[in-house]
Amino acid sequence: MNLTHLDEKDRPKMVDVSAKDATTRVAVASGIIEMSQEAYDAIVSEKTKKGPVIQTAVIAAIMGTKKTSELIPMCHPLNLSGINCDVEELAELPGFKLYLNAKLTGQTGVEMEALTGVSIGLLTIYDMVKAIDKSMVIRNVQLEQKSGGKSGDYQR
Repeated sequence: MNLTHLDEKDRPKMVDVSAKDATTRVAVASGIIEMSQEAYDAIVSEKTKKGPVIQTAVIAAIMGTKKTSELIPMCHPLNLSGINCDVEELAELPGFKLYLNAKLTGQTGVEMEALTGVSIGLLTIYDMVKAIDKSMVIRNVQLEQKSGGKSGDYQR
């Protein structure tokens, strides 16, 4: 199997997507942050010292999605047409599950953007409540689904 990020001399390269057709591409990713009951309660009741944690995490996730090509060396800068982020309370953990949907019409997919956005959003939650709970665990950052492009659709 040939890796597309290597040239004929095994040197790194960014894949040339200029010959690909522009299609609508969507990716949905998710991830979980598990924490102490004290940290969870502080977030839900909005009684943290650093402000509204969930709203800040959503903004950070959107910003992280937009900055993916600056963080991941072989990712193309993309003209994203939409980013939607949602955070689900998981009282039974306790913790939160963050979902991110990224969309564009273009020549390459948005999976890395969705995964990066989820990661940045979860890291923001960690940062904002680490004074309460340093033992939080971020896990299961994963692609849930993608559509568009040559490789077709994927559903976890």
